Amino acid sequence: VQLVESGGGLVQPGGSLRLSCAASGFTFSSYGMSWYRQAPGKERELVAGISTGGSSRNYADSVKGRFTISRDNAKNTVYLQMNSLKPEDTAGYFCYARRRNLWGQGTQVTVSS
Repeated sequence: VQLVESGGGLVQPGGSLRLSCAASGFTFSSYGMSWYRQAPGKERELVAGISTGGSSRNYADSVKGRFTISRDNAKNTVYLQMNSLKPEDTAGYFCYARRRNLWGQGTQVTVSS
């Protein structure tokens, strides 16, 4: 039972990244999923969430219009498309399986010129 994130890296301001989170060991399609982030010295914060079928999505105000959460239940994967990245988006990004209370290990996103 695990979640494995990938897709982080170093990007310039204004750039884009797509994060992936691959699930295994449980019925992925039965769980709402979320992305969180945590910057050094700050608390972990909710970035985006998506319902089991993908019809309901929610976003933090700070990322609305720039980030898009999606999922592919056939591939047991949830995604976070991040556009127009800003230095303040720099953080470790974690996916989370709601109700199961399962976290991934995280992937680092650094936005810097």
